[in-house]
Amino acid sequence: MAARLLRRVLRQFSLAALASAISAAGAIGIARAEPAVVRIATTAFTENGKAAIGGVANRVQQEGWLAAQLQQRGVTLEWLPVSGDTGATMNEAFASKRIDFATYGDLPSVILNAGGVRTQVVVPAGRGSDVFLLVAPGSQARSIRDLKGKRISVHRGRPWELGLRHLIEDNGLKVSDFTLVNMDIKPGAAALATGRVDALFVLGGDALEDRGAGRIIWSSKGKPERKMRAELWGRQEFTQSSPALTQLVVTAWLRAQYWAAQDANRNAFLLDATRAGVPERVVLRAYDDPQLAWKDRFSPIYDGLVYRHYREVLAFAHQQKLVRKQLKAEDLLEPRFVDAGLRELGLTDFWKQEKQ
Repeated sequence: MAARLLRRVLRQFSLAALASAISAAGAIGIARAEPAVVRIATTAFTENGKAAIGGVANRVQQEGWLAAQLQQRGVTLEWLPVSGDTGATMNEAFASKRIDFATYGDLPSVILNAGGVRTQVVVPAGRGSDVFLLVAPGSQARSIRDLKGKRISVHRGRPWELGLRHLIEDNGLKVSDFTLVNMDIKPGAAALATGRVDALFVLGGDALEDRGAGRIIWSSKGKPERKMRAELWGRQEFTQSSPALTQLVVTAWLRAQYWAAQDANRNAFLLDATRAGVPERVVLRAYDDPQLAWKDRFSPIYDGLVYRHYREVLAFAHQQKLVRKQLKAEDLLEPRFVDAGLRELGLTDFWKQEKQ
């Protein structure tokens, strides 16, 4: 009897041990299902001969909170600085799954999504960036109406192209009233200086005017509906399969945008912008917009302004045959991570929200 009882106890113990081992293996399997690396691409510039990043992304990197949170989960954070044709480079990286998140413009992202590679805005980046129309310093033109029949340089397919078309329509004109010359910013500025084009439509117009490369006759300052947008985009496959890691990235971005939005940190943020070689006077001028509250520059809210903007971008891309597939703004915007992050940080009432 004693031997039989002993065998029964040992058998039950073995089964319990086996069940415990299976459970532990399952837990390990779940843990290992989480990606080992989170990769974030962002626009970059050269500093001391090396690629560097600025703005909100730099704050995320320097604060170190995100890297520490990921490290606790056994996940490595990698930054991929991108310069040059950032739109094409980041689209290719998303398509090949070499990155999980990227900060870049609206139009390239729309083109990527229409091609079947799904990404979504996981953090809106404030109220947008300004775009400018410049003419040569000696030009007599005072508005775009004075340029009818003239040549305007604009980099086709880049986020600021829509701004030019808006400007043309706002003045009761048609695109066919002008000759649009497809050039990037630097060759476009050179063409303006040599008279090969009559005007230049770009972002960063303050810097060009400061060095005498052109004269601004229009800008989107004070016109929130006419600004260009660049956001933090996430690869949808990643955000759906790794929501916890996505939430950490989004929360880190919210922390950084909240930091930048504080008046006490304004000078530090502006000083950081000079690292790209832009003179301080130009940085101050670029951020001089009395109609835009400082903290609203960093608003992550998915409000009416954001939804209207993406509806217009999608309509423009389809109209210009840049995309064949018709998407909805709701397909591109994923607010759940920002909503959760703002609740976690106690910031649900910090930024105002416009109606859709």
